Amino acid sequence: MSDTAANETRFSRFFVTRPDQYDLDNKYTEAALERHKREGLELAVRARWIAMGLTGILLIFLNPHWEVMWYHFILLLICANGWLIRRAGQVGQSRTELLLIFVDLVIMTLGMIVPNPFSDDVRPLAMQYRFDNFQYFFIILAAGTLAYSWRTVVAIGSWTALMWTAGWLIAWWVSTPIPGISERVAQALSGYPDVAELLDPNSFMPSQRVQQVIVFMMVAVTLGISMRRLNQLLLTNAGLERERANLSRYFSPNVVDQLSQNDEPLKQVRKENIAVLFIDIVGFTKYAAGRDPYEVIEVLRGFHARMETEVFRHHGTLDKYLGDGLMATFGTPVPTPLDATNAVACARDMVRVVDRWNVERKRQGEPEIQVGIGVHYGSVVLGDIGANRLEFAVIGDAVNVAAKLEALTRDFGARAVLSDAINVQLQQEGQNLPEVMEGFAKYENQTVRGVEERMDVWVL
Repeated sequence: MSDTAANETRFSRFFVTRPDQYDLDNKYTEAALERHKREGLELAVRARWIAMGLTGILLIFLNPHWEVMWYHFILLLICANGWLIRRAGQVGQSRTELLLIFVDLVIMTLGMIVPNPFSDDVRPLAMQYRFDNFQYFFIILAAGTLAYSWRTVVAIGSWTALMWTAGWLIAWWVSTPIPGISERVAQALSGYPDVAELLDPNSFMPSQRVQQVIVFMMVAVTLGISMRRLNQLLLTNAGLERERANLSRYFSPNVVDQLSQNDEPLKQVRKENIAVLFIDIVGFTKYAAGRDPYEVIEVLRGFHARMETEVFRHHGTLDKYLGDGLMATFGTPVPTPLDATNAVACARDMVRVVDRWNVERKRQGEPEIQVGIGVHYGSVVLGDIGANRLEFAVIGDAVNVAAKLEALTRDFGARAVLSDAINVQLQQEGQNLPEVMEGFAKYENQTVRGVEERMDVWVL
């Protein structure tokens, strides 16, 4: 790195208008910041319009004369500039937005220190600072906290302090005191010099002006620190959204809700009775042979997307993709009263979805996709495995049996094979058993490769 670049990096830390560094490659962070900025700008502009409207009514009460229209004109300019700021607002640094914020403060400053051109009242210029107009800057500062970063809030405070200080110093330098007033006040209050200075119409009261900007800067820095903490909270929430989205890739939405609200860790190893489903494309190796790899990948993506949707729609958990198939579980990570029912309903709907997909493929001149599905209900062990990279694992005989039942569909030439354990669990769950098992035929005492004991199975 060159010396010039190093110096620029070093000195850039001191610029309060430098934008915060965000990981905008993270779509969740970017979306959260964009939403926060847009909502904040809308609130800030509405708050500004309401505040300026109430201020206009207050000014009429304080000064019920036509000359108050000058201040109403200033308020209208501030409202219009707020609309422009809303249009120019964006995440990160926007020079146009910063310029409009600066214009905001210039309008406010000039409106407060420049004598009212519609007023015939002759008073010393120093009297402009006796009306406590500076407090209106707090409205702009407070509105800034609704939409801007902590750096911008501190910048608003710094610019205000500088412009206000420069304004009263210039006014002090160019003003022409009304002769005789200061002397008469001092004579009338002889022996009370502090009171005389306080009531002197020609006095700019520098100590009061300095106190105003110091207090204002203290408030601006305090609000800036609060904004920084708020932005950190916003980014933390964006991270939580990302984690929730990652969970939703594996679990159905209702399970994600339970996980996000449950303090029980997934890594707690336990045994549960759940339903396990395997689905595979029949003859996919032969189908993929000689085909363009991109075409094969697109078919797999279409298949996985459709099957994944059905798993989640039936409150299941996507355990893993298995090349041209997948494994899903029903009852993880939290068992439900309808795990077997959901698994069988999912299997039936998977068959229907594949049939509809095949209609589309035939129209396009593509070969049909045939699937085999195996479903079993039984005991498994649940828990996290791994050291640095954790994975929620489901292991046990129920998993092995479900995989073997899926392979058995080739022997029967069937779409799906269920174990009798699923049928028993369906009866216990008390749903409409004839409707759920419609189309399934029972085959007793069947040999299942890889399973020692013979099984009763139900074949679709």
